[in-house]
Amino acid sequence: MLKEIRAALLFGLAVWVYQATNPPPPKICGTPGGPLITAPRIKLRDGRYLAYKEHGVSRETAKYKIIYVHGFASMRHDTMGMAKLSAEVVEELGLHLVSFDRPGYGESDPHPKRTPESIALDIEELADHLEFGSRFYVMGFSMGGQVIWGCLKYIPHRLAGATLIAPVINYWWPGFPANLSTEAYYLQLPQDQWTLRVAHHAPWLTYWWNTQKWFPASAVAARKPEVFSRQDLEILSMVTDGRMNRPQTMQQGKFETLHRDMMVGFGKWEFDPMDLKNPFPNNEGSVHLWHGDEDQMVPVSLQRYIAQRLPWIKYHEISGSGHMFPYIPEICKAMIKALLLEKK
Repeated sequence: MLKEIRAALLFGLAVWVYQATNPPPPKICGTPGGPLITAPRIKLRDGRYLAYKEHGVSRETAKYKIIYVHGFASMRHDTMGMAKLSAEVVEELGLHLVSFDRPGYGESDPHPKRTPESIALDIEELADHLEFGSRFYVMGFSMGGQVIWGCLKYIPHRLAGATLIAPVINYWWPGFPANLSTEAYYLQLPQDQWTLRVAHHAPWLTYWWNTQKWFPASAVAARKPEVFSRQDLEILSMVTDGRMNRPQTMQQGKFETLHRDMMVGFGKWEFDPMDLKNPFPNNEGSVHLWHGDEDQMVPVSLQRYIAQRLPWIKYHEISGSGHMFPYIPEICKAMIKALLLEKK
């Protein structure tokens, strides 16, 4: 009898471990039972599809071409304040902007082997498909801002300029002084500290941690009010476009969107951004980093340190702003003009 009970417990444990470490497969767009395809898409070299959306003047008449990278729990429709730029400004600048669904989001195929390098190469392929020429601009917000580090590392020769907007940092980048990164890490809510610990040290448990009910999981993923600044909450109360698109954002499943972002963003990187060299040694382009000094999600102390370590980055700190400042049209306009028009 005891042997039977023990066998049953071991079997139950094995089933639990399997379910905890094996998320359900994604619902791929365009497959039987999967979401419909509504966006233009390109087929990448490895066979995956990448969905995108074009904004602004036509590609043929554009003077400046930008690829915009969306953030966490977002998609190609969410371009923050870019969508609020007046037609006059867009026409004056000759601006053509392309946003795309990062792998797994919206209508882009998931990429289980995604890395900082792979998404930079996806961006390069997208630019080539759209015939952007030898060089183009990149901008990214939050988790999309972190993606721009990969562009600076792996495709610097293709960039005309780059802007990182409140970019997510990885607390385990070795370039940070241990005391500084530790202090910043503990500014997070305890549940977010644990979420990132799991993503970094035990990525195979990321799905389990974010779906179990015993302990609170990511407050950022749940968009708890505590992770936003006062200005953030005021901005979000007036913004509807991002929330309206949200059901479509993760229609292929949360694992290859939110959870994959956590594992890639806070996992072990093949390079340290603080070791990067200036991609524009002859001042033929510029790199900008914008951050709010009241950001509750990404500690400003770490961005200040990065700006100190990499003096070729033009650092812009916005007083009184949190994480969502790119929704403010005036700031968005200033970021665009700084990237495109400031003297190099």
